Amino acid sequence: MKIVVGVSGSSGTIYAKLLLEKLIQIDDLQLALIISDNAKKNIQNELPDFIPESYGIKIYSSNDFNAPFASGSAQWDALIVCPCSAGFMSKVSSGLADDLMSRTAQVMLKERKKLILVLRETPLSLMHIESMKLITLAGGIICPAIPSFYSRDKDLLTILSSVTNRVIDLVGLNSHSFRWGK
Repeated sequence: MKIVVGVSGSSGTIYAKLLLEKLIQIDDLQLALIISDNAKKNIQNELPDFIPESYGIKIYSSNDFNAPFASGSAQWDALIVCPCSAGFMSKVSSGLADDLMSRTAQVMLKERKKLILVLRETPLSLMHIESMKLITLAGGIICPAIPSFYSRDKDLLTILSSVTNRVIDLVGLNSHSFRWGK
């Protein structure tokens, strides 16, 4: 499976870190990474010890339209934007593709591949809700960064991992995480 992880300019860098840590442990994945300029600032503000380059994943520039996943013919399977800002989500819902991450989102939608947006925004305006509706109708998945608590975890990182584990399940992989009823 070939997955692109996009990190947009929303707060919530910890979700990107947790997701990458989990994905690099899964065999037979080809991973690529796009980090927006605002995300780079958030990484410095929120998690200065988080070094995306240390994961051994190829990082593509936001303006690199020669990246393989900028075209449907390359047959990448998914784009996960984690965290996803409301601004990026609105860009996707309007069909705008002015950088590599938004172009990749449009490719995933037109090719009927997985597009998962881990929205990290609150409260929501009607414009946000309409954007979520349009993306959902187009085949995308909105997965708000809302942790679950039914596993009764006490550790903050484990609680936050309930979001990234859910994303891994949504993309079609097994996160080996807590399952309801077990």
